[in-house]
Amino acid sequence: MKNLILFLSIGFLILSMGEAFGATNEGNNSDAPFGYKVEAKQSAFKSKPTVKIALLLDTSNSMDGLINQAKAQLWDVVNKFGYVKCGNDTRPQLQIAIYEYGNDNLSSREGYIRQVIGFSSDLDEISEKLFSLTTDGGEEYCGQVIQTSLKQLDWGKNEDDLKLIFIAGNEPFSQGKLNYWDAAANAKEKDIVVNTIFCGNYELGISTKWKHGAILTGGEYMAIDHNRKVVHIVTPYDDVILQLNVRLNRTYISYGAMGATKMAMQSTQDQNAEAMEEAVMVKRAVSKSSRLYSNSEWDLVDASKKRDFDVSKVEKEQLPQELKNKSDKEITQFINSKKEEREKIQKEIQELNSKREAYLAKNQKDSSKGELENALLSAIQKQALKKNYTWE
Repeated sequence: MKNLILFLSIGFLILSMGEAFGATNEGNNSDAPFGYKVEAKQSAFKSKPTVKIALLLDTSNSMDGLINQAKAQLWDVVNKFGYVKCGNDTRPQLQIAIYEYGNDNLSSREGYIRQVIGFSSDLDEISEKLFSLTTDGGEEYCGQVIQTSLKQLDWGKNEDDLKLIFIAGNEPFSQGKLNYWDAAANAKEKDIVVNTIFCGNYELGISTKWKHGAILTGGEYMAIDHNRKVVHIVTPYDDVILQLNVRLNRTYISYGAMGATKMAMQSTQDQNAEAMEEAVMVKRAVSKSSRLYSNSEWDLVDASKKRDFDVSKVEKEQLPQELKNKSDKEITQFINSKKEEREKIQKEIQELNSKREAYLAKNQKDSSKGELENALLSAIQKQALKKNYTWE
């Protein structure tokens, strides 16, 4: 009996050591005996690559036009990624971060730099942060804001991720104590491409080192007229898309502590887009019909798509008034009906948008597109090809 107990104890000890050793080697591909387990985990991780874009925007006095273009053209960038596929036919997630720099209202100790929002997939919150930006004079330190974004943001280590920085401004790229060469070297180490957008004359941007700042990481140098007004083409499909957007909003079921606040934010960002121009709201509505517009943290329809969703665990007092006294079965039925309605509306918007894009292709000249939009999308597509990303 003693021998049996001893044998079982030794077996249990060996098993425990094996599990512990396996845990410490998870993610390490160097040990062949544990390769199968590691490869399976890495494969699962790699099946969900992410496009990470950090926008570093100069918010000094002269940059009102740049900020307005960013507000108007956020949805063009989002909509472009609605059609992207990775090499293994999966669709990547999109995360956007925003920094502002060169503004007198910012802390001089921080180099007149502020993280407006870290990497986020919350498109409403990203829009809200963009619309909160204001301009004021200041010192513009390109090398320092690049380095700050490299240190503060979670860029991850997935080789399939597309990691891009876009820095826009109009002062010499070499300003500040931190050498932009060093920032570029750090970016390259992390497989991050720095693209530079000079707001002004192309040759002046070259002479003030903006082109060199991009070349160091294999990025693109672009010069734009940031004060140019974006010309939006009206199409025969816009009104119907806007009507569908109103119906789309009615399919959202807020829940949780932030539910009501987030639903109000959704409405406010609709108003912000529409206040700029009707066509901007149309683009936002198209984004809201895509897979990239997901609000599982506050909307029960999106939350119900998660594998671990359990309607019985949702606190009744955090539900909308019309659901508080309903049974779990009734709530589930209500969610499913809204989900079905939403999918139908989203499909209609996507179909109309296909016709809208065909109309724009026929009637819109390249010169009528937004300057910032052209710069961003041109660089993104070129660099995405290197990661084996394709567009449908």
